[in-house]
Amino acid sequence: MEMITNGGLRMPKLGLGTWRMKGDECREAVERALSLGYRHIDTAEMYGNEEAVGSALNGARLPRSDIHVTTKVWWENLKPDAMRRSMDASLKKLQTDYVDLYMIHWPAKDMDLPEALATLIKLKEEGLAHAIGVCNFPVALLRQAVEEIGAPLVANQVEYHVLLDQTPVRNFLQSHDMALTAYCPIAQGKLADHEELGVIAKKHNSTAAQIALKWLLDQPGVAAIPKAGRRESQVANLEAMKIVLDDADRAAIAALPKAQRMVNPGFAPAWDKAA
Repeated sequence: MEMITNGGLRMPKLGLGTWRMKGDECREAVERALSLGYRHIDTAEMYGNEEAVGSALNGARLPRSDIHVTTKVWWENLKPDAMRRSMDASLKKLQTDYVDLYMIHWPAKDMDLPEALATLIKLKEEGLAHAIGVCNFPVALLRQAVEEIGAPLVANQVEYHVLLDQTPVRNFLQSHDMALTAYCPIAQGKLADHEELGVIAKKHNSTAAQIALKWLLDQPGVAAIPKAGRRESQVANLEAMKIVLDDADRAAIAALPKAQRMVNPGFAPAWDKAA
């Protein structure tokens, strides 16, 4: 498995997303993924499944250092005391002494960003997180966090797939040696029957979803965390790494419309705001 390494991060490019998976479904999915060779598990306090993930991690009997675990603090818990309580609760549920990557899940409109980042840094300095990052930060907020405040962030997790352009964010992250973790890489399943991707898939004896995933994984510094509960889906995502896209494939994907955002809650930031 190809790894992303920067700022103390050592993260497999392909991971397992667990959003909307709960209880036994989540535990079994994580156990299955680990047995197949996945070593990157993504969760969050908001998902309500950290206990299930922790149970799977504990049951896998793999060295903790072999597994990259990301979790996230919810945007309503960005005050120092609340963030520390969230971290303590996450570690207890995950049955681990540390997480590999701890992230602010969403920016809050009224947050004290310097204060929140200072707390993240303190948690890292205490060894509770090996690396820290953010999610759903547009360029303006990234610039404030990294250039003005100087936070040692290593990653930004954002929605990214063949139907949503993230070039400004990706360029900023690359220029600051930060990773991009793509959530909803299959556009919440909407790419499974995509006509243009299906044409490319036929050429490679694969599926449209695998083509979409490989397009992301081919990009330097980009990881992807598709949600995959069934064994067939988990295997298919691993198999996608074997596909070799050519220039014609990439040109066809580049020509697709790229303004379809699947996740846009009312508390989301101004996506296109530039500093």
